[in-house]
Amino acid sequence: MVKAVLFDWGGTLTPWHTVDAKELWRTIATESAISAAAESEPVPTIEQLVDALLAAEDAAWARSRDEHTSTSMADVCAAAGIALTAELLAAHERHWEPHTYTDPDAVTVLAELRNRGLRVGLLSNTVWSREHHERILRRDGVLDLFDGAVYTSEIPWTKPHPEAFRAAMDAVGVDDPSACVYVGDRLFDDIYGAQAAGMRAVHVPHSAVPPQQVGHTVGEPDAVIQRLTDLVPVVDRWRA
Repeated sequence: MVKAVLFDWGGTLTPWHTVDAKELWRTIATESAISAAAESEPVPTIEQLVDALLAAEDAAWARSRDEHTSTSMADVCAAAGIALTAELLAAHERHWEPHTYTDPDAVTVLAELRNRGLRVGLLSNTVWSREHHERILRRDGVLDLFDGAVYTSEIPWTKPHPEAFRAAMDAVGVDDPSACVYVGDRLFDDIYGAQAAGMRAVHVPHSAVPPQQVGHTVGEPDAVIQRLTDLVPVVDRWRA
């Protein structure tokens, strides 16, 4: 029996892009006139502030990988000693936008799952806010196709912690993990994590996950799909 299908976001609903994080932060920092949160002497250079942001992001990913604890943009900036301003957030969102577009197949797939009476949810390891993600999903016409969404910037845990998956189940109103299917691109966070939580897991194998973000083990997916449209027949088979 399947009652719910839950999705990862980046690399799953949104195709994977390999991004030069340092260059992206440098552009954001320059455009938003980034500054240190507190006065210091000598005044840090843009390059020093960018390095601090990169180090804070890397530390956040390491905590997610090793401790499965979450981080927000405010946490990243605080760890880097950066003033979190509206200008910084706007520039960050603007320059990430080209890497956020939803897979064109998603609308059809999400609608077909809903037409089968299934609950549809989203669970993303992210430092971005719910508002940021919802602007993206609304832009691409898929926001209203989800019954619930969990962004780890809002909860204490990240995937693969079982509590992150339980939060996603709660968000869509399903209490039996064996009735849930999770779809993701990472064999540790998504596949291993979902299976450890009692779900079936479907792998979308197209992401070049950075080595420093790869966890200590991998799951063996219950199914592998090359396109999102391949998911519906898999779910139908499990529903039969």
